Amino acid sequence: MNLKKTSLFFRATFTTVAGTLSALAMSTSAYAATLVDLELSLLVDVSGSVDDTEFQLQRDGYVNAFSNPNLFNNFISKGNIGKIAVNYIYWSSTNQQQQTVGWTLIDSVAAAQNFAAAISAAPRPFSGNTGIGSAINFATPLFFNNDFEGVRKVIDVSGDGSTNIGANTAAARDAALAAGVDAINGLVIGNSTSLFNFYNNNVKGGADAFVLQANTFQDFADTVERKLRREIVTNPQGTPEPATLIGLFGLGAFGITSNLKRNRKQSVKC
Repeated sequence: MNLKKTSLFFRATFTTVAGTLSALAMSTSAYAATLVDLELSLLVDVSGSVDDTEFQLQRDGYVNAFSNPNLFNNFISKGNIGKIAVNYIYWSSTNQQQQTVGWTLIDSVAAAQNFAAAISAAPRPFSGNTGIGSAINFATPLFFNNDFEGVRKVIDVSGDGSTNIGANTAAARDAALAAGVDAINGLVIGNSTSLFNFYNNNVKGGADAFVLQANTFQDFADTVERKLRREIVTNPQGTPEPATLIGLFGLGAFGITSNLKRNRKQSVKC
């Protein structure tokens, strides 16, 4: 190849690459999601087996965890991006689910404490049967209609009983994972081996998923803190690092991926 042809070749190549990067950047600009290490959906049982005192212990466990500055300073801020997004859902029977606190960016101690205050201020909405599968079905689409794009998407279900109404739990779990949720974790309340096994076999799923057990409602607060820390610091092997994505495409490729994922997942009906 002579000098003139070589020059034309590199000029054409540069033009193609520049055009591609420009299109990627436009895609990112149009979408403009906030990148976070984790999108975490907290599903909290308020079925009839949870009395008012137990409800308060459950609620206060999350309030105390997010009020504690250590959660942000020692865990959330140590992520690759240093931010997470969280929502908080109360659930009970088939059609009894409520996103009590919507998707919230946790990017500071103050933001975490404001999230805690919102949980604390919200009244109990239900006291019916136990529909874990229906709760998972309710939570799943909310990942794909928010303003965040997480490296990981995780559902966490806490409760003191197995499903006795509504959608099949294992089927709901499998549908959520197929839609793009990375993991579903469980927090079992009570020392029942059969309940732990139910969560382990029907609720838990996805990369690095786990089930923890709080033997009593009084133990719940400590278990919540351990659970949150484990969820926040997990980085499954093979997950793309945001810095790598930025270096390759100036976030353009990540933006296109986000758009494709969002378009696909919005069509999912659980």
